[in-house]
Parts: sequence; C-alpha cells; structure tokens
Amino acid sequence: DHKIIPSAPLIPINDPSVLFTTAGMQPLVPYLLGEKHPEGNKLTDYQKCLRTNDIDEVGDNRHLTYFEMLGNWSLGAYFKEEAIKMSFEFLTKVLNIPVEKLSVTCFAGNADAPKDEEAAKYWEEAGIPKERIYFLKENWWIAGEEGPCGPDTEMFYDTGKPKCSEGCNPDCDCGKYVEIWNNVFMKYFKHKDGTLTELKQHNVDTGLGLERMTMLLRGKQTPFETELFAPVMDKLEELQKVDNINSRRIVAEHLRASMMIIADGGRPSNIDRGYILRRLIRRMIRHMNKLQINLDELSTLIDINVDNLKEMYPDLAKNKEIIKSVILEEKEKFVKTLVNGEREFQKEINKLKDTKKLSGKVVFKLYDTYGFPPEVTKELAKESGYEIDMKQFEELFKAHQEKSRAGSE
Repeated sequence: DHKIIPSAPLIPINDPSVLFTTAGMQPLVPYLLGEKHPEGNKLTDYQKCLRTNDIDEVGDNRHLTYFEMLGNWSLGAYFKEEAIKMSFEFLTKVLNIPVEKLSVTCFAGNADAPKDEEAAKYWEEAGIPKERIYFLKENWWIAGEEGPCGPDTEMFYDTGKPKCSEGCNPDCDCGKYVEIWNNVFMKYFKHKDGTLTELKQHNVDTGLGLERMTMLLRGKQTPFETELFAPVMDKLEELQKVDNINSRRIVAEHLRASMMIIADGGRPSNIDRGYILRRLIRRMIRHMNKLQINLDELSTLIDINVDNLKEMYPDLAKNKEIIKSVILEEKEKFVKTLVNGEREFQKEINKLKDTKKLSGKVVFKLYDTYGFPPEVTKELAKESGYEIDMKQFEELFKAHQEKSRAGSE
C-alpha cells in the first residue's frame, strides 16, 4: 500500500543547506519530522541524486557522482520488523537473489544508543543465518550535522570472490561484499550540540542504488558495463586513438551527470553548484583529449545518451538543444585554457629536480596567469607521480581574494 511519489529535482527547492539532492530522504525531512504528507504515511519513489565528494574517484570500477536512489518510507506507519521482512522478500522473491548471497550489518551500539539486537532478531527470523549478521559501529545514519537520524541495517551481496583474510566481512573493502540496500530506523533527532532526543514518530527510510543493483543482477563487474552506460562507452572505444578505460569511464559518467544537472536548470559558473557543473564538464573534456577524441564528437555523445535514457528521463529529450549549447559553449571556453595550462604545467614539472612535490606558488601561478583550475593541476600532478602543496595554494588564493575585495571596496 505504498504510494509512488515523483522524484524531486536534482537542484533542491527551498533548501540552501545543500548544493544538490544527495538522497531520497532529503526532500522528505519535514514529513519525517511529523508534517503530514498529502500521499499518506507509506511512500516509495526513485530519486535523482548527485554527490560531489567522489568526483576524483570516478574512473575506478564503482564510483559515480550522479546515481539513482530507489527508496521506501514509513512515516510512523511501520518500523523495524515490517521493513526487514519487506526488504528480505523483495531481495529474495522479487529480485530472486539467493539467500546465501546475502549478509547484513546492524548497529553495534554506543554511549548514545543501544546495540540493535532487535533488527538482528528480525533478520534471523526472516532467514539470514546468525553467522552472516554482523554488528558495526558505523551502522548509524544522519544527513548533515543535525536532523532525523538513527541506527541502520545494511544488506550486502556476496560477489563470490574469495575472502581476503580470516576476518573478512562486509566491513572489508576488498570487493567481496557489495552494499546494496540500507534501512535507516529514524527514531531520533540530533541537535547541533550533539544531543539526541526521540522523535514523536518512528520512521523508516530506505535507499537502494539502481546502478549498483543493475550491475550485480546483470553479472557485470562495474556499472559502466550495464546498459545505462554501454552505448556511450562503446562509442568512446570506437572514437579513441589512445586506449584508456579510466578516461572512458570519466567521460561517460561526467557527461551523464552534467546532462542531468543542465536538464534540471543548472548552469556553469564560478561558485557553488555552477562550479561543480563546470568542473564535471572540464574534467570530461580533458579526458576526451587524453583519449585523443575530436571534441566535436561531444554532440554525438549527447545524442546517444539522450536516445538511451529518454524513456527514464523525458527531460533529457525535451532539453536536448539546451544541454548541447551549454556543454559546447563551456568546451569552447576551456579548450584554450587547457592547451596553455598543460604546456606551462609541463615546463614547471621539468624544472623540478629531486622533489616530487609541486609548490602551491606554481599551482597559484597556473591559476592566476593561465586560468588553469587547481583541481586539474592536482589531477595532472597525480598522473605524473607528483603531489601538490594545496595548503600553500589555499593561503595564496585567500590572500589574493582579500586583495581583490579590498580593491573593489
């Protein structure tokens, strides 16, 4: 009896606390705190999400900036027992995942809240054997510094890889276990001073990543091999003159994320979410250059993505020409900067003798004189086996800002 609600926009409405919608529960906070939802107290949706903390990790086998979160919510209607039963039934009966592939984690407890023996009991009753139920301190969820929060229980899929050690469990990062779903039991409100008070209604907030689940059910190693990315990945492989799987993934992922932001009204700028969009487009362009793909092909790649995703996201087809003009205009602005900056970067690297660290002064000079973004310098340095002194760069940048402010005053 859950009512399906539409996905909220990627760019939050009336929520200045975040740049983008980062989770399905974010637009629902007023209702988790007790306000009545027009559709009732049992809801489900898919939510477009964008998280910026992993931009630099995109290119490996699993990180994405844009993803889709499938979720269901109980606004005081049911709690742990029913949520766990439904999760187990959905995974094993609807998605037909064998029980032996599943492990779960529950909250180990701390000074503020007790160990979640209750959740563990319901998992055992549902059919997960005791030896595959683990207790972890990390099983606690809150979005931001304050707000509704509580213990959570996470479900993991066993990929079949051998254990990396005797103690290998879902908390391990070896790749054997992949987290697929999280049920948060929102029983508390965390205040700015760190104290917890109990909420007047106990809620359930769940989140299941579409791309990750698609990958596992399709028997693929990465989301980039699924049909969500395959047409663009295939085209990039056809166009490239230099083979680089990481660069192809970066181009495919950042293109999709940029298109989603633009379709929801985002535009490149030098601040806040506009800068995130600018950064995604610039990184994508740099990696197209690394693959030696003609940048005019961007138009074709946008067409392929729209065609592939328009059924799920009609807004992409509706805004196709706007998406093209925004990305192509940004490309034109950045190309000259990229050529000049990369040349100057190489000159600076050639001057370095024994040190493997590029000074913040050089990073600032590239930024100030050539308009070369520090995150691009950082990525170039990493690829060449160098570090950069970001602390020194930030100090110089701050001093530069203060001078500019004083000048304009």
